[in-house]
Amino acid sequence: MSRRVVRTSKFRHVFGQAVKADQCYDDIRISQMTWDSNFCSVNPKFVAMIVDASGGGAFMVLPLSKTGRIDMSYPTVCGHTGPVLDIEFCPHNDNIIASGSEDCSVMIWEIPDSGLTSPLTDPVVKLEGHSKRVGILSWHPTAHNVLMSAGCDNVVILWNVACGEAVVRIDTVHTDLIYSACWNRDGSKILTSCKDKTMRILDPRKGTVLIEKEKPHEGSRPVRAVFVSDGKILSTGFSRMSERQVALWDPNNFKEPLTLQELDTSSGVLLPFFDPDTGIVYLCGKGDSSIRYFEVTDEAPYVHYLSMYSSKESQKGMGYMPKRGLEVNKCEIARFYKLHERKCEPIVMTVPRKSDLFQEDLYPDTIGPEPSVEADEWFQGKEAQPILISLKDGFVATTKAKEFKVHKSLLKTTTASAGSQQDSSGEVQSLRNEVKDLKAAIEELTKRVRELESKH
Repeated sequence: MSRRVVRTSKFRHVFGQAVKADQCYDDIRISQMTWDSNFCSVNPKFVAMIVDASGGGAFMVLPLSKTGRIDMSYPTVCGHTGPVLDIEFCPHNDNIIASGSEDCSVMIWEIPDSGLTSPLTDPVVKLEGHSKRVGILSWHPTAHNVLMSAGCDNVVILWNVACGEAVVRIDTVHTDLIYSACWNRDGSKILTSCKDKTMRILDPRKGTVLIEKEKPHEGSRPVRAVFVSDGKILSTGFSRMSERQVALWDPNNFKEPLTLQELDTSSGVLLPFFDPDTGIVYLCGKGDSSIRYFEVTDEAPYVHYLSMYSSKESQKGMGYMPKRGLEVNKCEIARFYKLHERKCEPIVMTVPRKSDLFQEDLYPDTIGPEPSVEADEWFQGKEAQPILISLKDGFVATTKAKEFKVHKSLLKTTTASAGSQQDSSGEVQSLRNEVKDLKAAIEELTKRVRELESKH
């Protein structure tokens, strides 16, 4: 008889557990929109959730410590005139969050350290350039103040947020609705999946297609894709018989997938979350009541099923905590914020270990909050790897969060519309006049100083 060999993995016994009821966020009217985004974003300070709002769009931002029942009158961020479709915290400043809406705009908000005490209606910056609703947002992983947005106008825009400028506009590549768009680890490539049944790797600054794969999944339902280790790509989609699938691709050989696995016949789109430190990918389905996790390795079948967390209630959205927000002394390797009908419930993934000591094999140096390149440098072609930090003593902000500075004098150039050129020329003229006045004032002061010196 042949003996079945069990694959060795330190993550074989990862298990998920919901926190106690008093650590959940209750009585929140989660948005009823059917859009397939996460509806939630989280960082070591705040958790944000898209909520129902009358007469526009809104989302709620709560300090992580504000658990329990949330009062109906709790202030929201409510500056959009249409429903909010996606939100994402800035990776380089925990107080900055971006929101995309049906009103075709992207707004950047600054949240006070203690949370909101009154409704927030005025964004720090408003970015206008899309002609249809904006459903996907993603901050650049290493460049400061670079934001990618994708809209239902089939356009991807890369913004320099500090001056509100649409620097790159990719509008000739996608022929249909964009399902997903994400960066690779150093932000040198963009991966998109589209309703035209094509998965594309793009050069973000040139806006050109580097490589593409038609029909990564045979079915006609939405495909999601993310970069995983070594530049490989993991995609989720549907077979021709509407079975949910997960596939792993090598962009150097896009003809056949490295592996293609069928999961089940549920209808919810699978949202993939990849952890580069552990090589684990978590699949969360909209409308599911479970989170599956797989380990991505170099050995066949490359995507190894580990386990599944299940609960009774189905999820309407999901937030994924950055590594620096985890409790390393409890061997916590991931934390999700699962949205139900009326509440947000944290789910903790841990590796059981008997020792209380820091487990170096579970926590290699991870991406920190410090950007490695400025927006202008990156748009000019500079590449930079993420700046890594150690979690040995838990995450401590050794440097002040990268301050969010807006060049207000340049903000009139925000929109990508034709009318903005007149605004910008007028703005430039007023700046020139200001400089002229300052020069005249300096000359006058220099003259007076000379006169005073000659008297002495």
